[in-house]
Amino acid sequence: MHSFVQMLSRRVLSSCRTHRNVPRIHLSSRSLATEADVSAPSTSSGIPPPSAPKAKKEAPKHTLKTAVILNRSPIITRTPTKFEKSYHAYQSRIQRALHNPFPSEFYFKPGSLLEGKFAAEEREREREAFGRSGTGVSEASQSDGVLEVLGEEEVVKPMPRVHEADIKGDTKSLDRQGERNLYLLVRGKDATGKEVWRFPHGDVKPEELLHDAARRDLHAECGDHMDTWVVSRNPIGVYQPSPSEENYIFFYKAHILAGQVRPDGKNIQDFAWLTKEEIESHVETEYWTGVKDMLSDF
Repeated sequence: MHSFVQMLSRRVLSSCRTHRNVPRIHLSSRSLATEADVSAPSTSSGIPPPSAPKAKKEAPKHTLKTAVILNRSPIITRTPTKFEKSYHAYQSRIQRALHNPFPSEFYFKPGSLLEGKFAAEEREREREAFGRSGTGVSEASQSDGVLEVLGEEEVVKPMPRVHEADIKGDTKSLDRQGERNLYLLVRGKDATGKEVWRFPHGDVKPEELLHDAARRDLHAECGDHMDTWVVSRNPIGVYQPSPSEENYIFFYKAHILAGQVRPDGKNIQDFAWLTKEEIESHVETEYWTGVKDMLSDF
């Protein structure tokens, strides 16, 4: 038994001599972590402390504006084309050729003034439908009959379709271009301070509805001396002046019912009522490309 113990001790010593070059690992006792230990990272181990998270780059702020396309609708009917005139004349001839004779004796007393007036108007309608030679009555007799029936009654002539403002080229008049849609264009400064022709626009206040901002900006730039109506609460289009900037202009459609523009002369220097073709020659190319589809061709 004693020899067995000596043999075992020799093997243990030889094993220790064989592995004496193995590095020893010293485990030091570690105390409980406190708040100070957690907040102050240790650098004794050689491990660099974790870097603080980088602050995220702030997203660019969106700049919102509203603009108003103020429209004056046509005030007279459009002049028909040559084809339309020919078509309506052809239909009028067919209608008068196939219609039943009008019982004038039932409505007018024979020989009365009203019967003669109706007969003169009927001859005029026949002449318009079939021409001057289609009625079989000479133009002189027709004129005499009309004058005899009407006596001293004044014949009302229609107003000319071309207004005086069209002859003078007055672009500030709402009576010009009665057959077309007119749009209000103002001359004011843009974001860079350059004077340009544009539609009335302005900024949107915080927590303000877009259609309310459009109505407010219109009266702020053009005055309160006109009665307008913003058609809808929804914009009809949006325009981004510069693709590199988060700047958007929402366009609203409005009609003028009465009154006229009276700018204060500070922000707005001039104004004009123009057709779609005339607007193209006033505004810049990029601006025209963004707004042309919001305007009517008539």
